Amino acid sequence: MFAFRLTTLNSLSFRNPFCSDSVFRLLRLFNMEIDKAIRECDDRRLQTKYNNATYVVQRALALYSIEEVAFSFNGGKDSTVLLHILRAGYFLHKKGQNSVNGDLKDFPIRTIYFESPCAFPEINSFTYDTAAIYGLQIDTISLDFKSGLEALLKEKPIRAIFLGVRIGDPTAVGQEQFSPSSPGWPPFMRLNPILDWSYRDVWAFLLTCKVNYCSLYDQGYTSIGSIYDTVPNSLLCISNSSNKFKPAYLLADGRLERAGRAKRPSTSTGGQIPAESNGLTSQDSYKNSMLTASIIAVGDEILFGNLEDLLGPYLCRKLHSIGWSVLQHSAVHNNIDSVAEEVERQKSKSDMVFIYGGVGPLHSDVTIAGIAKAFGVRLAPDEEFEEYLRHIIGDQCTGDRNELSSKWEERMAQLPEGITELWHHDKLSVPLIKCENVIILSATNVPEMEKQWDCWIELAKSSDLLALLEPYVSKHVTTNLSDVEIAQPLSKLCLEFPDLYIGCYRNARYGSLIVSFKGKDLTRIESAIKALQKKFQPSAFIETK
Repeated sequence: MFAFRLTTLNSLSFRNPFCSDSVFRLLRLFNMEIDKAIRECDDRRLQTKYNNATYVVQRALALYSIEEVAFSFNGGKDSTVLLHILRAGYFLHKKGQNSVNGDLKDFPIRTIYFESPCAFPEINSFTYDTAAIYGLQIDTISLDFKSGLEALLKEKPIRAIFLGVRIGDPTAVGQEQFSPSSPGWPPFMRLNPILDWSYRDVWAFLLTCKVNYCSLYDQGYTSIGSIYDTVPNSLLCISNSSNKFKPAYLLADGRLERAGRAKRPSTSTGGQIPAESNGLTSQDSYKNSMLTASIIAVGDEILFGNLEDLLGPYLCRKLHSIGWSVLQHSAVHNNIDSVAEEVERQKSKSDMVFIYGGVGPLHSDVTIAGIAKAFGVRLAPDEEFEEYLRHIIGDQCTGDRNELSSKWEERMAQLPEGITELWHHDKLSVPLIKCENVIILSATNVPEMEKQWDCWIELAKSSDLLALLEPYVSKHVTTNLSDVEIAQPLSKLCLEFPDLYIGCYRNARYGSLIVSFKGKDLTRIESAIKALQKKFQPSAFIETK
């Protein structure tokens, strides 16, 4: 009956927020139906999330007048959930004031919509249809979010804005359910009723309440940005079809909801293709485009020389095999500040940071806490990760499980808030942890690292989150020439072939000098070797494997 009524309303063609009295009565009924649908469902987790969210709404409406609050709506799934949470919360607020009869004529909270030429047409249509159906007092703004807010707040007495921000969103870092706006922004209170909701919670609400949502979600889109950076989530692709996708609510792992956000590789020149140099043209831009990585090992045992680090060199080789350049490989002490300082340096310089060591329940396992400090976020319990830890404890603990687990889980289930994704693979007992561009690996030896690397590559490929570039290839030549004889010609050669890494080393102090050439184009490497040989006698250099 509820779904039928909603369909009937969707068929009405009206844009005027001041609708007929019969529609008002239906709107009031729907406000009660939302509350009734949640309370009658069997999902206790959803009931708890709903109760907490509507409490935030009621608390906000008690602190601010209707004229002082606004609601930012963008047509996405999160703001659609928030719309109905606000409607239900407003109903409960008025019911608590014993004024439910006669005052619920429409949805009185001012709605802000930032209209963009880059938005999907389906988003725009859904937004305006929704505004018509629920009588939203909508302000359409064509400016960017910050400028639009500044202009709006100058004209309207708005003191607080309801936002559909969730804890996994990039903008959620450091926010609470009531959070003042950031420095440099116009002053207002950010109201986040669904801050602690997961992807699963969002879809549980939408399906339980049987409310309409944007049609793009039925076409495989799981997180919608602009038309330039959003594609259907490949994890929902139907087998044997390249253009048919399952609906968003069937995504098994909500942590991968942003896998449909397209990522364009950067280049070594900040997006500009290098000018033609010694045969290197713009047609080589893909082969010579570069993504960079840094590798951090955490462990006093490495710095004290008690343990040889074999994992770093392994990762270097693997990264070169997918065309990534390693900017730095460093080791730091088991100290939160040391980890935080190094992560903060490397995450801004590199496209991705791989960190290993210092992950576990021991006092010296400070890696995750250091990463949280580097990003300026707190550690918060993660329900999903805690489930994995419970299974591990059950398999590994031989003593009193309850006594051990209380301390172990309390420490290990804490992950950096708002920036963490869990990457699941059936070959891993515990998922890989991704904090924005930092990958946390728990391997302690090369076989374990090889397993985690293979799983990471597979997951990253399937999620369209990994750019696989042309792999690096290399050649080496040896010579008995002295360093003085070869120094100047090699310097000139580096200028002639800027796209290649040209290095020199010896296996022994008085052994032959080895000149290595590394790049993504074997033809370029061979041209460089020939150019070097022309500067000397033909027999001066011998090519080796």
